[in-house]
Order: sequence, then C-alpha cells, then structure tokens
Amino acid sequence: MTTEMYIKDYPRPQFVRPSWTNLNGAWSFGFDDDNRGESERWYEQFGGDLTIQVPFTYETKASGIGREEHHPAVWYHRSLELAKEYEGKRVILHFQAVDYIAKVWVNGQYVGHHEGGYAAFSFDITPYIHLEGENSLTVKVEDSMDATQPRGKQRWVEHNFECFYVQTTGIWQSVWLEAVHPAHLDSVKMTPDLDSRSVRFEYQVNGDLTANNIRVETIIRMKGQQVKKASLVIDRPWLQLDVDLVHEANGPWKSWYWSPAHPNLYDVQFILYQGEEVIDHVYSYFGMRKISIEKGQVLLNNVPLYQRLILDQGYWSESHLTPPSEDAIIQDIDLTLQLGYNGVRKHMKVEDARFLYWCDVKGLLVWSEMAATFEFNDNAVQKFANQWMEVVRQQYNHPSIITWVPFNESWGVMHTFKDKRQQKFTESVYHLTKAFDPNRPVISNDGWEHTISDILTLHDYVETGEGLLKRFEDKDAIVNNDRSFNHFKYAFADGYSYQGQPIIISEFGGIAFQSDTGWGYGKQEASEEAFISRFRGLHEAIKKTDYIAGYCYTQITDVQQEINGLLTEERKPKVPIEVIREINLS
Repeated sequence: MTTEMYIKDYPRPQFVRPSWTNLNGAWSFGFDDDNRGESERWYEQFGGDLTIQVPFTYETKASGIGREEHHPAVWYHRSLELAKEYEGKRVILHFQAVDYIAKVWVNGQYVGHHEGGYAAFSFDITPYIHLEGENSLTVKVEDSMDATQPRGKQRWVEHNFECFYVQTTGIWQSVWLEAVHPAHLDSVKMTPDLDSRSVRFEYQVNGDLTANNIRVETIIRMKGQQVKKASLVIDRPWLQLDVDLVHEANGPWKSWYWSPAHPNLYDVQFILYQGEEVIDHVYSYFGMRKISIEKGQVLLNNVPLYQRLILDQGYWSESHLTPPSEDAIIQDIDLTLQLGYNGVRKHMKVEDARFLYWCDVKGLLVWSEMAATFEFNDNAVQKFANQWMEVVRQQYNHPSIITWVPFNESWGVMHTFKDKRQQKFTESVYHLTKAFDPNRPVISNDGWEHTISDILTLHDYVETGEGLLKRFEDKDAIVNNDRSFNHFKYAFADGYSYQGQPIIISEFGGIAFQSDTGWGYGKQEASEEAFISRFRGLHEAIKKTDYIAGYCYTQITDVQQEINGLLTEERKPKVPIEVIREINLS
C-alpha cells in the first residue's frame, strides 16, 4: 500500500509534483586538491578528467571511483537540455544532500552556495538557463576534516577508528529539476490534532501575489475517498488553515489514526488557482497521530507506547551513506519489522526522505538524530543550530518521526556535565526545536548528562543480563545522580534534576561474533548459541526492570570495522530472524 501519488525514486515524497527531471547518473568529475578550480574558471572550461555516478560519493565503489582518501575540493559537471514544458516556468534545481559546502554555476554564471551536509536545498536557476540547446551545470564541493562541522560518524583523521568511518564528500543524494509557475507553493507545514480531530495547514507561497483572485484549494482523501475540501484566498506569502475532520473520523480508531499497527495516511492535494486556472498542483499526505508524555510514559495516540527500537546507522558496503536504491531502503525497513522492532533510532545521520516515506507507509517509528560536531566553539554553535533547524523543518510532516535527538553522548559538548556554556547550548537547541515543533519529545543529550529533556535516555553496554539488572536495580540512585549508572557517566548534568521523565535504555548490546578483524562491545561471542543467550538475557533484564519504558538495541547491521550488527553489511542475518523476533515480542 502506498500513498495516492507515489512515484518510485521521486526524491521528495512529502511534496510531489509529478513532472520532474532526474539528474542522477554519469557526471564529469575532478579532484581539486590545490583549489585551482575557481581561479582557473572550471565552471567555464571543466578541468576534471574522471566520471562519477551521482549520487554516490567518490569514496564509494558505487561511484565508479572508490578512493577513500580525503580530498578538500571536488568538482562535478554535466550538460542538460530542458523539456518544452519548462517554457514560461521557474526552473528549480534541487539537491537532496551535498556534503559539505556546495557552490553552483549554470552556464558559467554563479548561482549560489549552501553549507551543511544533511539538509536539502534548492536554487531558482531561471535567470541562468537557455530553453533551447544545452545548458552547463557545474558544482564545486568543499569538505574538510574540521571537527566543528556537523559530521556524525564521518572520520576527521586519515584512517577509520573506533566507531568512526570513511568520510562522505560531495553529492550523496539525488539531484533533480522541476518547473513551477512564477506563483507557487514553497511548502506546507501540516500539524494534526488527534484530540480535536483536526489538522492545521500552514502554507508558504512564493512569487508575485499582487494578481487578484489567487487561492489554494486543499482536498483531503482517505483510501481513495474524499473526506474534506477547503479553499483559502492567498493574500500574503504565509497563511494557515484549520480543517475539522470530526465527522470524517467518527469510525473505529484503527480506520483513521496512524500507528505502527495501523499506519493510515490521509492523502492531500494542494491546488493553487489564479481565477479558474490551475497554476500549481502538489500532492502530499499526513497521519493523524499524537505523541505525548504523562506519568513517566510515552503515549502514542493517548495509549502507553513501549518502544522496541534498533540503532540504524544507514550504511551500505558499496555506497556508504547513500542508499543503493529505493528497494534497498524498503528491504531495511522490512527486515527491521520482521526482527520484531517497532522503531529505529536513525543514528548520527539525517536519512533520505524516501526512507521516512516508507516508515510512514509501513508504520515504523523513527527517532531523528542530528550528525554531531566534535569540538565546541562559536563556529560549531552557529553551524549546528542553523543546520539542525533546516533538518527539523524539512522532516516535520513525517508521522513516523516521534522524537528529535539533537545531541548524543555529549559529542560536540564534551564538558556538558559542568560547563555552563555547553549546558545553555543544549538548552537553547531544545527550546529552539520546541519553538518549531512543540508536539514531539526532544532529548537534550541522548545517553547521559541530560540538561532539559523530555525523555531520560541511558546508554550501557554491560555484557550480561545479570549485570544489567544489578546496574539498574536502584532507580532513585540513578535519576538523583547519587551514582553513575555505567561506572563513568551520570544521568544528569550538574545542576539539573529528574522531573519524572520516561526512562529508556537507548543503547545497549552491541554483541559481535568472534572475528579477527572489527569489534563489538564487550567480549565477542564464538557461537550462535552464545550470542542468542546473551542477547536474550539482556532483553529479559530490561523488561524485568519495570520503570524502563523501552529500549534501543545496537545495532541492525555491521558498519565497516564495527561488526556488532544483527545483519551483515550485505543484510544477511547472523542468527535466525524468528529467534530475535520472539525475544523482542515476548
């Protein structure tokens, strides 16, 4: 089952215009280690001599290059011709993700730049293009080993170490074009209210709005049947509309709300009219669902939710951070569900929008986490805050996302326990996130040393179930900072205290089979039987600890030198799927 307007490989399934041009594929490519490209005007006469398969980065085998050493500047070039339907329209060039600074030229003219490796961005290239004949598109990407840029699990030294992997440089998600009317929808923020059975639409409109009689029509459908139509006159670039769905949502709950068991989605069409002429037509969807916290529990649709999450870093052996295909995304989600998990903590990566789409469709819960910096200074603060809010705004409409995780294990804020400035930074990001999205929980520092946080999350890689039971037997000692819970970290930063938040063990396990290369947490197990016994013991210990409201096991797949996945990098199960499923669901 998909949404009404599903297009395979469409890069942005939450905001669909059916007419688009995919620019993935073979591009000319070149390294620019001496940073000569701009002074030598490679945007006019391209200086690269290689070919790369976009959207795979040069570090990956899928790119056709497969060189893992760091290069501070790389260039891309391709020619393109525009279809006739682009005439009279604004031509928008979209990049789903480029790591880290992208500079763009069209036909030798500078268009603009974007900084940040994990958010989508776009340019209106209408002033620079030719409607007839070939157009030249050139992209320079600058990357560095700077630990103040949000990089997540990407290494900032020459070789992999611990849980840090080969860097990602350049275009790593889709590049595409679309044509829009000079007056068009830029975005629509959708906020469902389960209790009032209504939804709020906040429209942002781009272009000349001085012409009379521009209006937006919103058509809501469920399972092919229209349930509501509403119209709103456009008189300013930003406006909102509340739509009442009470009468349309009077049937059984499972027929209209969104949950893992019943991932119902409302299809939406946004049609922009000028007079009687349709000037823009966008397809989207939303889910009616509510995330709240009461009495130490996370509630989904006002019912306690026990979260069975698995850590998912989203790496593939041939393509690293880039999904090799949409089918590979679907496979990962299906395997996660088959293993008995109801959600993923998408770790240190802002995932492809198609992944979130399929989580919405299939009912897989998501904790969305930002890629960390690894130093703290003014530059890091500004970069992180700006880029995190780009991510939150772009992912907001996905019902599968139930938690925001800006920080993990004090990465980038290593002295949070005592440092007041770093504490205030985590507080500010918490409140900034809440200002845009007051409805989802925000975790200030996943794992330990929380400041202001809606959930208390704890990381502990104790090896045995007996050890875990003993470690967590005294809840009061942990939440009151009377002792460290994992022998080296405290639950709260100094000066902060427990306020009755739900408690989730959001990293544990990490069990690896015996191997001469690679590593896992604790001792490696030599047999399937020993692995299952240890895995079962840890899960039973968590479930016996009644104040714990859920868990996140490390992790679903091996990643490069880290071999503690339930699956190999090639997605082959190491132990029977049905055994893991039984342990999770028991």
